[in-house]
Amino acid sequence: MFEIFDAYPYLLPIVIFFGRICDVTLGTLRIIFVSKGERYKAPIVGFFEVFIWVVIISQIFTHANSLLHYVSYAAGYATGNYVGILVENKIALGYILFRVYAKNNAHELTKELTNNGFGLTFVRGAGAVSEVDIIETVVMRKSYQKVVDIIKKFDPKVFYLVEDIRTKQKGIFAMTSAGGFPRPGK
Repeated sequence: MFEIFDAYPYLLPIVIFFGRICDVTLGTLRIIFVSKGERYKAPIVGFFEVFIWVVIISQIFTHANSLLHYVSYAAGYATGNYVGILVENKIALGYILFRVYAKNNAHELTKELTNNGFGLTFVRGAGAVSEVDIIETVVMRKSYQKVVDIIKKFDPKVFYLVEDIRTKQKGIFAMTSAGGFPRPGK
């Protein structure tokens, strides 16, 4: 089946390298699917991950006398981790929670978030040295940069946290119009 590698031995390190990139990237995605509760996607991705790994490792054992094959395997693994992170950031699965602690009057921030279609909860709180406005909003991970830009525009030095959310239920996670929220202080 792999006689081509006997005829063209220089191809095997390249195949090993790219095979490892593929299987490690799939492994990264599988772990993400498991952590997000995607019980149907994780096994499918896992099947292809292991299939590629078995094919590659069989070639390593067949050609166990070559340091170049070992280096290709290790380099593919390292590169696969990097590529897996890039792919995961690009597809941005799931939801995140932004929690903003504003010392300034946060009414403008709530208006801006609401006008951009984000549901939110507003609470007054007591900080270590003064009162703070606490705003929480649950958004799709794909909206991360948009929310950060809105927050930074409001106050570049504001303190905020971002947390990953495994599950969510009900609530207002995105609006199609900007009129549905009562504004704090109004």
